[in-house]
Formats: sequence, C-alpha cells, structure tokens
Amino acid sequence: MSEIVTTDFYTQLANSIKQWGAELGLDDIGICDTNLDGYREKLLQWLADGHHGEMAWMADHGDMRHTPESLLPGTARIISVRLNYLPQNSAHIKILKEPNKAYIARYAMGRDYHKLMRKRLATLAQKINNAAQAAGLTEPTQRAFVDSAPVLERPLAEKAGLGWIGKNTLVLQREAGSWFFLGEIFTSLPLPVDNRKTEDLCGSCTACLKVCPTDAFPEPYTLDARRCISYLTIENKGAIPEEFREPMGNRVFGCDDCQAICPWNKYAHISAEPDFLPRHQLDDSDLLTLFLWDEHTFLKNTEGSAIRRIGYEGWQRNLAVGLGNAPAEEAILTALKEKAVSASAMVQEHIEWAIAQQQKPSHRRKRKVKRV
Repeated sequence: MSEIVTTDFYTQLANSIKQWGAELGLDDIGICDTNLDGYREKLLQWLADGHHGEMAWMADHGDMRHTPESLLPGTARIISVRLNYLPQNSAHIKILKEPNKAYIARYAMGRDYHKLMRKRLATLAQKINNAAQAAGLTEPTQRAFVDSAPVLERPLAEKAGLGWIGKNTLVLQREAGSWFFLGEIFTSLPLPVDNRKTEDLCGSCTACLKVCPTDAFPEPYTLDARRCISYLTIENKGAIPEEFREPMGNRVFGCDDCQAICPWNKYAHISAEPDFLPRHQLDDSDLLTLFLWDEHTFLKNTEGSAIRRIGYEGWQRNLAVGLGNAPAEEAILTALKEKAVSASAMVQEHIEWAIAQQQKPSHRRKRKVKRV
C-alpha cells in the first residue's frame, strides 16, 4: 500500500469512525495524539497538594495516567467520545428545596453507564479492527476505557475537541453543556488528529465556584476532592467530617450543584437512552423511605446501578446525614433510634449526630413554620 493510499485510508477511516459512533448512539467523537505534557504538571501539583483525598489510585501507576503509551504500549492516538445522560425529566434539581426528599446525582438514577458505554466502544473498536485488516494492515493494538483505568479523560476530551475544562473542572461544550459521560479507545493506528481546539468560554463567570455547598474549589479550575460532596458520599469510605454534614443538606449520593448552575447547561441535550431514566422513583423519594430499606432491598433496588458501589453501610451513613438535616419529625427520630441498634459503629456515629440535630430547637421551629 502506497504512502498516499495509506494517508487517504486513515482519513477515510477517521470519518467512518465518527459515522459508526453516531450510529451506535454516541453523541460526539474526537481524535487526538497522546501528548499530555501540558496537563502533567497540574496533575502532579494537584496530587502533591493532597486534593485527591483517599483516592490513592489517582497517584498510583506511575506515569501511566499522563503517558497513554505506558498504559497501552504502541498507542498512537486516542479516540475520545461523549454520551449525553440528561434524562427527559431533568427538573429534579427542585428536590434540593424539599429537605425531606433525597437528592441523588442525575448520572446515578438510572442504570450504571459503564457497561452500556463499554459495549458500544467495544463494538466501535471491532469495526475499526475489521476495516484495518480488510485494508491489509496488521491487526491494530486497541483498548476501550470507561472510567476504568488510569486515564486522564477530561484532558484527552479537551485535546480531542469535545469541549474545554471549565472552572468546575468538568468538560463543557458550548452546544451541549456538561451532562455527558466520557469514554476512550486507545489505538495504535496513526489516524489524523482533529484540529478543533475548543476555546475556554467560562469568561468571568464564577457561578459554579460560589454555589458549591462545601467550598470545594480553592481556586478556579481546581477541585479539592476532600471537600466535595460527591467524594464525601461516594469515594470516601469512612466517616463524613462533621463540618460538611450540614452543608450536605439532602444530597445523599453525589452532587450536581456546579453543573446545574452552569449557564452553558441551558444548551444541554436530553438523552434518548432509556437506561438513563430514573428507576425505583429515585428522582422523587423520601429520605425516610430510603433509610428504612433493609440490605436486601438496597441490593435489589440498586442492581445494575452506580449507587451499589458505596454499599449498604455508605447508603445508611449518607441518609442518616440527610435525615439529620431534615425538619424535625417523630417518625424520623424513631427510625434513627431503631436503626442505631444494628448499625455499624461508623453508621451509628452519623445516626447519633442526626438524632442530636433532630432534637435541636431550631429544627422544631423549622418544622412548625413549614406546617404553617
């Protein structure tokens, strides 16, 4: 195969990859090289500052995170994809104003996205493999990733032109906001890269920094995970520091505040994926109802859900905090006291805190005002 034909083939293949991706339901695809030098120092400084908290895996694996060739030898290009996940009924942010309700991050209310995206990326990778071999090329080295390995997903997405990394550290797209998942295919094929560097359009806006309930952004473009409610309720396996319990409010799994307030999300696209629709009424459930689930019910109702990863103990811990922040109610106090009998020591700590909160005069007054 001549050099000219080879170049034409790779250009045609890159176009086909984007067409196949669209047919598979992926919302955008970009291709970039593997050079992450521009992101390396920021990552190392972030780790040195301890902003990753107990997420030791962020610092593991040596240089693999910022040198893709170390993760998969022979990698020449990264195919970065996004998949929108905003469900049709996207007004559940109103739950934050209903303190007896449980707020669960939008991405976690339906089925776990990992399997869905991984399957589609595997199909896309196979199509690429088939096209390469049909053209007489050696079988390429390829691997798909969906938040499952030391991959700098957001920098790669930015390099591939899928958006810019905003002040809230999420990838933003001027025509699609930020309600989307990211995934990648590492490939040894020298595909043409996309030259569509996205301009940072955050401008002087600081809405995401100001709205954060726990002040988790020490500066724009930097997140201190140790103060982030998503980290505290999901990644953190121990007790939630007391200083963050009241600011958590009724957020019991993740937090969307810095996305929900972002002006660019007025352009967010509604997902057509039925798997992303809320299940078991998790978009409108009472804290007390969820807290009363036994472990069997928890495991049954979170089967195939990202929520299951925190386990029943983490679920009870988070809900105890939510109930502590809810208006005073005898039914809540009764449930907390009953659960404390069989709860683990870690959960008991949060239940005791919640009981003390429920018994505060300010909580009783809040409840009386609400009835009026």
